[in-house]
Amino acid sequence: MSAINESIMQRTTLGQLVEHYGWDLVPAFASGVTITSLASDVESVTPGALVILGDDADVDKLHRARARGAYAALVPPSTRATLLADADLPLLFANPTSQQLGLLTSRMAGNPSASLAVFAVCGSTARQNAAVVSQLTRFLHMLGNPVGMLSVAGSYSLERDLNLTYPLNMLDVQRSLAVCSEDGVAAVAVSLDDLTISAHGMQAVNVDVLGSMQPVPPNADQAFIERLQDEYGFRTENPIKVTVRTLESDALARQAAGALSQEDEQRLSLAIAMVLAAGVHRTNIRSALRMAKELR
Repeated sequence: MSAINESIMQRTTLGQLVEHYGWDLVPAFASGVTITSLASDVESVTPGALVILGDDADVDKLHRARARGAYAALVPPSTRATLLADADLPLLFANPTSQQLGLLTSRMAGNPSASLAVFAVCGSTARQNAAVVSQLTRFLHMLGNPVGMLSVAGSYSLERDLNLTYPLNMLDVQRSLAVCSEDGVAAVAVSLDDLTISAHGMQAVNVDVLGSMQPVPPNADQAFIERLQDEYGFRTENPIKVTVRTLESDALARQAAGALSQEDEQRLSLAIAMVLAAGVHRTNIRSALRMAKELR
């Protein structure tokens, strides 16, 4: 986790959280305490962290979090009676929504998806999604883009292995995107499946292109996207459709495929369709495919 924690650079005070979200701070005079990172469990606490605990929060966890350098803890109101007497750090009492936590995590990570082109691949098994994401990142790299990838098959930023534990929660995702942004990555491809991303793990992440190997029934794009948003929590700055393979992308992939298997050719076709959906000019795509074929 060390490579990920360093990406949390934004700061906020407990008083600002109280003012913004309406959470209850005890003691109230701790409003000036500044937190510099977030942690979803005691083991991932770093100095200056706000540790977010659930209904199983107890005094022992608070003491261990404090010993690791936590500045405060966010805990459910139901734990107030058992924690207040022996707590040795400020407590925020609240039942935050996943949307609130996502926005807070994104804010502290510097809203990294705003500076990245985020491509998400869904609609198939984790293995298939991972294979498409891998093909997509290779193709984006061929087009001259510094790339990152989030997948249960492996996650990286440029040449940097992110060494993550899956499935990724919203803190993991935002921190990983922040690392990519800091490294100068232009585009990140995400495998959108339960083995890679936990429920609500994409909260406050803006997805620019959503691709699927499986065709979506006519006029069902919006319902399909909304179902995925309910599950993973991502948002879209502009209206999008589910990108699938097309006759044009199939033809381009077929011309460039060479010794590719039929399955890999189909994955390349979806990658091409997603890049087209992102607004890349066809001439640039053809040039990249031709160059890749000549280099084989």
